[in-house]
Amino acid sequence: MAQNKAWTLASYPQGWVTEENFKLVESPAPSPKDGEVLVKNLWLSLDPYMRGRMSQAQSYAKGVEVGDVITGETAGEVLESKHPRFKPGDKVITGQRMGWQLYGCVPGDSLTAVDAVRAPLSYYLGCLGMPGLTAWFGMKEIGAPKAGETVVVSAASGAVGSVVGQLAKAWGCRAVGIAGGKAKCDYVVKELGFDACVDYKAGNLQRDLKEACPKGIDVNFENVGGEVFDTVLAMMNAFSRIIVCGLISGYNATTPYEMKNIRSVLVNRIRMQGMIVFDWNQRYAEARNELAGMAQQGRIKTRETVADGIASAPQAFIGLLKGRNFGKQLVKLA
Repeated sequence: MAQNKAWTLASYPQGWVTEENFKLVESPAPSPKDGEVLVKNLWLSLDPYMRGRMSQAQSYAKGVEVGDVITGETAGEVLESKHPRFKPGDKVITGQRMGWQLYGCVPGDSLTAVDAVRAPLSYYLGCLGMPGLTAWFGMKEIGAPKAGETVVVSAASGAVGSVVGQLAKAWGCRAVGIAGGKAKCDYVVKELGFDACVDYKAGNLQRDLKEACPKGIDVNFENVGGEVFDTVLAMMNAFSRIIVCGLISGYNATTPYEMKNIRSVLVNRIRMQGMIVFDWNQRYAEARNELAGMAQQGRIKTRETVADGIASAPQAFIGLLKGRNFGKQLVKLA
């Protein structure tokens, strides 16, 4: 019988996450019950939202309790099925039911079959997965950019931000990214095709962003929060739109950042809405099909940072929260 390994929550982080907050537990791989499927995870997705789940604070989804397997989306292969829709060998994505482990049994109705021939399996956790879907629905349904408008996205080299900017370009907009460091900014402009990218670590965020957005900002896809968001707010145009997708700068902070430019929402009649991709779960196939077509045509490019083996997951997650990853952060499990 195969041996399962799973990372569980050992303690709630106080400030920055540390390796002591995780505990690796070993047990025999489970067997599926009627209606369930046994999946061998091949890839684990690491995403900033997981930090919020490692907390007792109220949120849009139930947090992870001490002793629980850490929440996380995986892609894998069906080993055994007691569900009529799946057979051994099928490639699937598991939503967030499986989490940080090698094997798991989940209801077949919660799985999504994917075509690992059309695109690499790992893409279904990145540009064709939750990050790509987040970018697509956030832009299309909330940002609603019009050709010729300026779209700004923070964490522009990340899994969500990179797709946001490429969609903006595909839809005829000026795409401006904000990222940390010259290498990430160069990648965003030279590889992904953004019109400009501002390095917030260079110390001239306000000046550089103003130069990159001479006509102001019409759509802001916000992934960072804090000072970055505050600086963008001061440059928003009248009747502009803000998609609040993430606030990673504050996830490990013990003192919240005090916004200085929130008055811009009133003065400029800005429409601002929070973005949780699950609100569009009935339309995932629509978005994934369009994104897959764009990826096949070379209109959506992606980059992955891959950690090797389940033992590497905590350190890779800590690195993600500190901005050490480049593009989509994954763990290769097999």
